[in-house]
Amino acid sequence: MAIDGILNLDKPKGKTSFEVVAVVRRLSGERRVGHGGTLDPEATGVLPIYLGQGTRLVEFLVDTRKVYQAEIKLGISTDTYDATGRIVGGGDTTALTREDVEVATYSFKGSVEQVPPMYSAVKHQGVPLYRWARAGIELPRKTRKVEFYRIEVLEWRPPLLSLEVECSKGTYIRSLAHDLGAKLGCGAHLSNLVRISSGPFHIKDAITISEVESAFKSNRWTELIHSIDIAVYHLPAVTVTDDEECSIVNGRPLMLVKQDSPSEGQCRAYSRDGRFLAILSRDEEGECWRPKKVFAKGLTKA
Repeated sequence: MAIDGILNLDKPKGKTSFEVVAVVRRLSGERRVGHGGTLDPEATGVLPIYLGQGTRLVEFLVDTRKVYQAEIKLGISTDTYDATGRIVGGGDTTALTREDVEVATYSFKGSVEQVPPMYSAVKHQGVPLYRWARAGIELPRKTRKVEFYRIEVLEWRPPLLSLEVECSKGTYIRSLAHDLGAKLGCGAHLSNLVRISSGPFHIKDAITISEVESAFKSNRWTELIHSIDIAVYHLPAVTVTDDEECSIVNGRPLMLVKQDSPSEGQCRAYSRDGRFLAILSRDEEGECWRPKKVFAKGLTKA
């Protein structure tokens, strides 16, 4: 039986995102399973898991903002930028004040050119950087522009600093920890990381792997799974007529002349009885809407 939906899963420490996907694939029996944004093995928190047709919407969640709670240990830097790595440097933190730490932390707010860690999944010549690093090879990495929308100091207990960070896709909190240590001149690494939210999903509503396992064994998984359109709730929605529905499922462009129709970009399209049909994209000329992703079954209606 095909399963279409999204699970808001709380990833446990010590498992890779790929391993969590494999567990859900085995439990559900659904072949098409993916995740909405990698978490490091030592990190925990929100990891959206997409099943069936939900996998076609991963791109929309990957682009959304993420919120993390991070614990950073000042005074020690590591080659992985986290607590699993080899110590490669450090410095004295005894003279640091909360004001020093806050000024340095807030200087990262906004657009930043960030260098990914060598121990990351970013690829060089088709090979993940972490494999080069394990072979003892240090490579120059291209910077990437990321956005820190909010950085809040939650607690300063020398040498530990707790932050809440709201950021864009592609941001490495490990790199933030490393760069903060460099700015303060004492070195630092990420000692703990929890993803609090990813797009519409929040940690307070997340479920554990054991809960997922129990739900599938007792055939209660429908109680835990979200409909796939939750991934695109940020897009405007329209309800289409039967004729417009026919055009959508057959891949034909259509006009949307309703008063509440969006004027540009993309939108969600629903049938009159509330079924999620498709994501529509307005063409460059702005004259019509074209089906970008269609989720309805084929209609027999002409």
